[in-house]
Amino acid sequence: MGAPVVHFEVIGRDDEMLRGFFSELFGWRIDADNPMRYGTIDREGNTTADGTGIGGGIGRGPEGYDGHVTFYVGVPDVDAALARAAELGGTRMFGPDTVMEGVEIGMFSDPEGHPIGLFKLTG
Repeated sequence: MGAPVVHFEVIGRDDEMLRGFFSELFGWRIDADNPMRYGTIDREGNTTADGTGIGGGIGRGPEGYDGHVTFYVGVPDVDAALARAAELGGTRMFGPDTVMEGVEIGMFSDPEGHPIGLFKLTG
């Protein structure tokens, strides 16, 4: 059985502009009312009539970071997946980190340098 893509992410220098851009372009409802100003796009309300679609987020990266666009894959063990990615030629970027209660994430780059996220619900 494969691991599902569960979340997408756009990180950049101007999160407010990016939220406005994607909201206008795709009609996404984006909620950034949280301490990190991370704009969440809930799956509900952003799907096709047959239910196709995933949720995601838009946020600001650290100072000096140009950003990335990536997806997060749901895994049962973030640390084990990061280790396996490294064995296969990828590079651990960070993690596992608990970003909020019940959510653990990590990120690695594939052998060509593309960032890929890992996601686990812990609660």
